[in-house]
Amino acid sequence: MLDFTQALRPKNFDEIVGQDHLSAEGSPLRTLCEKFALGHSFFYGPAGTGKTSIARIIAKTMDLPFYEFNATSLKIDQLRKIFEEYKNTLQQPLIFIDEVHRLAKNQQEVLLPVMENNSVIIIGASTENPFFSLTSAIRSRSMLFELKHITNIALNTLVTRACTIGELTLDESAQKYLVSSSGGDARAMLKLLEFAANLDTCITIKVLKSLRPNALAAGSSESGVHYDLISALIKSVRGSDENAAIYYLARLIEGGESADFIARRLVILASEDIGNANPQAMTLTASCLTSVSKIGFPEARIILAQAVIYLCGSPKSNAAYLAINEALESVRSGNILDIPPALQQNNGTGYLYPHDYGGYVKQNYLSKPMKFVDLKDIGYEKKIKDWLKSIKD
Repeated sequence: MLDFTQALRPKNFDEIVGQDHLSAEGSPLRTLCEKFALGHSFFYGPAGTGKTSIARIIAKTMDLPFYEFNATSLKIDQLRKIFEEYKNTLQQPLIFIDEVHRLAKNQQEVLLPVMENNSVIIIGASTENPFFSLTSAIRSRSMLFELKHITNIALNTLVTRACTIGELTLDESAQKYLVSSSGGDARAMLKLLEFAANLDTCITIKVLKSLRPNALAAGSSESGVHYDLISALIKSVRGSDENAAIYYLARLIEGGESADFIARRLVILASEDIGNANPQAMTLTASCLTSVSKIGFPEARIILAQAVIYLCGSPKSNAAYLAINEALESVRSGNILDIPPALQQNNGTGYLYPHDYGGYVKQNYLSKPMKFVDLKDIGYEKKIKDWLKSIKD
């Protein structure tokens, strides 16, 4: 039986397809490996984009002993045995953990000492952004690299290689369906081709559709479409077009996007684009995120749809987004003000307690005047603006 997944697995950086930002000569990741300077790293991105292959190439390039685990079956004793084996040696092993987002907190804590003293190199892979599943202690000791859906051009390159190895023929319609129905997942594409090749060396679209009747990503396999779809959803909500927003939500769901990822983006949107024009939007989307993480698809689609329609119908304000960005820029530019003595924790001399003055009293909270917040006359935010103005006037 043909095994294209193994036969076409890249053996060095030059053979990697579809991840030029990581594999091209001069790219940061490749350069660090070739200089034997790569530290603990975590790779995240869609399935079938080459995370495991890159980990193996790193081990080969840096000439490191390679140990491969999956977080769903990983035992702490397995790790401790490796740590002990290399404890008093000059050689670093590379420990690769797939599905790293599934690591329990106690398993993550076991990694901290060896990450701190660099006695091993830890590399993890996940289809989810590890920022949301790994502890801050782990993240602060490592680098994060994102893999992208593999473009149709790169997938066609793999098809050509596979056909050469397997002595296969595909007509144009068959190759187009093979690529477009795989959703940027090289492994899924090669597996479909593999099963078809074991039926006949002359592969037709009819055979492919008999094995995969529906596209894995419902047309979202074009270069960048994964990101374009979530961008289109956010911009449609921002523009209050409820029909467009629901359409792009359907595309994302049918394309295999996780409910958690969509919900997280909606929470961000609720704060960035709606803000205090409708503070309830943050509450609803936070509830949406909790709900979909507990329920999952297919029912999660209803919860997401409710949140999307609600956000479309909410008044919009980006005042909070602009205010914090401007304040951060000010601090980064060197505007570090002395905290007035009355506000300091262990001083407080001269502090006027607002509740003793009916809820508001004028006093200096900054050592010099600064303005970052520009509230808009929209929705509830107008009430906030009017209230602040009234008490200060």
